[in-house]
Amino acid sequence: MSEGKEIIIECRNLCKLYRMGGQEVAALHDMNLDVYKGEYLSVMGPSGSGKSTLFNMIGALDRPSGGTVSIGGVDLTRQTNLQLAYFRNHHIGYIFQAFNLIPSLTALRNVMLPLIFSGLDTPTAERRATETLESVGLADRLHHRPTECSGGQQQRIAIARGLAMNPTIMLADEPTANLDLHTGEEVIKILRDCCDRLGMTVITATHDHKMLDTSDRILWIKDGTTERLEERKNLDIRIGRIE
Repeated sequence: MSEGKEIIIECRNLCKLYRMGGQEVAALHDMNLDVYKGEYLSVMGPSGSGKSTLFNMIGALDRPSGGTVSIGGVDLTRQTNLQLAYFRNHHIGYIFQAFNLIPSLTALRNVMLPLIFSGLDTPTAERRATETLESVGLADRLHHRPTECSGGQQQRIAIARGLAMNPTIMLADEPTANLDLHTGEEVIKILRDCCDRLGMTVITATHDHKMLDTSDRILWIKDGTTERLEERKNLDIRIGRIE
């Protein structure tokens, strides 16, 4: 897959250490990874393997203890906290397993919020938020609060919030884990469309074989480092088994 592909994310000798009870614990250890522009990468690994830490490094939410993370040629380890906040707002979209919507705000206002933070005026933010919600099939839910929406609708609001800034990279943490089969398939189609139509790079942490099937590559993490990295086309994925 690397032939003719532009590398958008470079992780080099990436390490992250935490102190727990007087001991050092390595959440990431000497990880190296290239992610291509516009690809759909699924990340797998058991609890504690380092998936969330890797997401935090790529998403500019945390700093590594060693090594570097570069996105589009920007070395995140050399940025100030203010520069990282700007980078997150303009280049990284997030989709959380628990949706993380603000209950008191309507779908429209939830999606508008990061746009307002980015400096857009209210009419422009409202127009873009409306268009994004319509693009994920929620034209009839603009003025509904999260508690007035189904789980699938809440996840699509969360996707719209992540898409509204037209980010370079979309990070999705178990985006289908709390959804039924049909709704989960709809979410997968939306994320795949982000790659195919928008050229966005999508990285998901998942154990959902449907998401693996639509991926370009699959990364397995174990003990904070790369265990295996394979192109989807080279794998035989069946329910309960991957070969």
